[in-house]
Amino acid sequence: MGAQKSIHAGKAKIDVNVDFTHKLCASMMLPSLRNPGSPLSQVIGSLCIKHPNLFGGSEKLDVSWDKGLYDSNILVAYRRPRPQWVAQQCFVMQHSLSPEIGVHGIPVDNFSRSGSGGVNLSRLSVGLDLNEPASSKWSSTTSIKFENVRLLNDDGRSITRDLDGFPVTCSGNAHDSMVVLKQESQYAKANDRSFSRFTMQIEQGIPVLSKWLIFNRFKCVATKGIKLGPAFLLTSLTGGSIVGDMAPYQAFAIGGLGSVRGYGEGAVGSGRSCLVANSELTFPLSKMLEGSLFLDCGTDLGSGRLVPGNPALRQGKPGSGVGLGYGLRFKSPIGHFQVDYAINAFHQKTLYFGITNLAS
Repeated sequence: MGAQKSIHAGKAKIDVNVDFTHKLCASMMLPSLRNPGSPLSQVIGSLCIKHPNLFGGSEKLDVSWDKGLYDSNILVAYRRPRPQWVAQQCFVMQHSLSPEIGVHGIPVDNFSRSGSGGVNLSRLSVGLDLNEPASSKWSSTTSIKFENVRLLNDDGRSITRDLDGFPVTCSGNAHDSMVVLKQESQYAKANDRSFSRFTMQIEQGIPVLSKWLIFNRFKCVATKGIKLGPAFLLTSLTGGSIVGDMAPYQAFAIGGLGSVRGYGEGAVGSGRSCLVANSELTFPLSKMLEGSLFLDCGTDLGSGRLVPGNPALRQGKPGSGVGLGYGLRFKSPIGHFQVDYAINAFHQKTLYFGITNLAS
């Protein structure tokens, strides 16, 4: 349930979206482990302002604000027109606030859910994105950004330590600062029967100042899809690692929707390295409805103890896990609805709801 409205002010366009869908989902799931707060905090929505010709030279300005139950994101993007054969530049300023559940969340109900660990991540980034001209199969994006990361408690106050007294930043101060050079490349190939995709993401912390973080973090995702008669088999393998300076919030969180279903977010583990494998078979039940069978597994490769403060060990996370289950996929003109029912290695069952591609 929600409301959408588009307003044209001169050449600018303003899109407003207020969504109450979560209330329907929340009534079908277990209660949240966090205090719901004021009635306004129970509203999720978005605001988007677009100007296609800001200074009369086809410069584009996009301003967007997204609000979730416990998170928010503000993004300002400015683009200048450039020839198609050179890299497209985009100046970006972004501020996000979200609960740090993947690493500091507390697993409950046999690891099927993760509750608040009293740590929230506030990230401010300013920088430049460069989109290289795409070939038929390869695409590449490079960015360089200054980032300032501050950790907050559930009351919005800056903290330097978690509930157990361990540092939550790399510097030991109330915030971490870094300049990050990021390169993301993707290869994709598809035909009528199958598709393949490989994505590599590399982040390098540049030591502009002595107290700023120096690290190298990489993540690779290989995906293969094959048509098997009317059914479709999708498999993926994700791996990553980080070396150098590291704050706990930079760890790879394993568990949850999009990782290992049957577990709460980060409830399998959080480490300097990770390896996650997913397989899902979908098959048509009707014109708009599909069924699915899936198997997920993931591990931190024993690297959980290498994360500063060892949060995974303190919270009793197993470090590896397997989840399997079944689900439904409903496609409609207003969006795609997904329901997954999963069970983990501790025989705890979890129900997931998802809504994507809602029409504006």
